[in-house]
Amino acid sequence: MNSLQFNSPVKKSVARISKPACAVLFASIFLQNTALANINVEMHQAIKSGQGQLLGTITLSENDHGVVLTPDLKGLTPGQHGFHIHQFASCEPKVKEGKVVPAGAAGGHFDPKATEHHDSPWGDGHLGDLPALYVNEQGEAKSPVLAPRITLDELKQHAIMVHEGNDNYADKPKPLGGGGGRIACGVIK
Repeated sequence: MNSLQFNSPVKKSVARISKPACAVLFASIFLQNTALANINVEMHQAIKSGQGQLLGTITLSENDHGVVLTPDLKGLTPGQHGFHIHQFASCEPKVKEGKVVPAGAAGGHFDPKATEHHDSPWGDGHLGDLPALYVNEQGEAKSPVLAPRITLDELKQHAIMVHEGNDNYADKPKPLGGGGGRIACGVIK
């Protein structure tokens, strides 16, 4: 028999739900609750006039090892790119030393412990230091990265930034990993 057996009249009406239907119901509730724990961040081009075209999303999910950032981005330059969490929840441009900086209102790398130095995602530098973002030859970023020292709650009300160049995880020879300009930005809500 494919349905549950009960003796009371109320339980008999519930018992008409088949085991497969119960499994589907349980799975959908479980997946819905799991999905609620994820944060989806829209990523846009960072341009001098403000927010550019939508490049895709990055899904943030937490596990026992940290936060997994899973990109689904298109339209980027192939290669490795510096990838960081920035201080403020803004992707607006900002004037710095007389020049407009795309997504400059996001501030610098997220550094709540005031370490004041750039390091690897596993080091003791900025908490916002992430593994480099890999973009394939088609201009797509699909490879997840792990931020092992941070939680989802700590990420809220900050920005995710993609830089034009790679990141050497050091402040030398250039500061902040030498990743260069900001090319994509998204606000973590």
